[in-house]
Amino acid sequence: MRFILVDEILAMIPGKTIRASKFVSPDEDYFRDHFPGFPVVPGVLLTEMMAQTAGKCLDAESPDRGRSMLARIDSARFSDWVLPGSTAIISAEIRTSRPQFATAKCQVVVESRTVATAELFFAFVPRNRFAADLRDEVLDSYLSKAPPADPPPAHGTPHAH
Repeated sequence: MRFILVDEILAMIPGKTIRASKFVSPDEDYFRDHFPGFPVVPGVLLTEMMAQTAGKCLDAESPDRGRSMLARIDSARFSDWVLPGSTAIISAEIRTSRPQFATAKCQVVVESRTVATAELFFAFVPRNRFAADLRDEVLDSYLSKAPPADPPPAHGTPHAH
């Protein structure tokens, strides 16, 4: 099982907000045991979806401070089941972003229903602690398609003489 719980970033303002999606395949291994006859996504995986989503927003803001790592779950609430075959829309709002830590308020929505919320605390781990070739494929894919933050100045604009 790969532990990538975000399929695609839908929209992002680095260091501010992010919206992403995850299709929950009916073939996920954990459905065999959680729970037989009534398969649902475990709350801990919903929390990890929110942490990975918020982390991508933080990592896009300032790569030099290190990779964001979930350090504390300040609160988490689960209000509905997430069933196999669902598409989860995960969003995060970064509340605090400092050089050593950050906080985020997150939610998971399925079919217009909020199914989970969390307030999360992140620390930053120096990038040299990770494999040199470590890449975040989901974040890289989004950033390669995203328009530049500030459009370049227009060229060939007529000047008044």
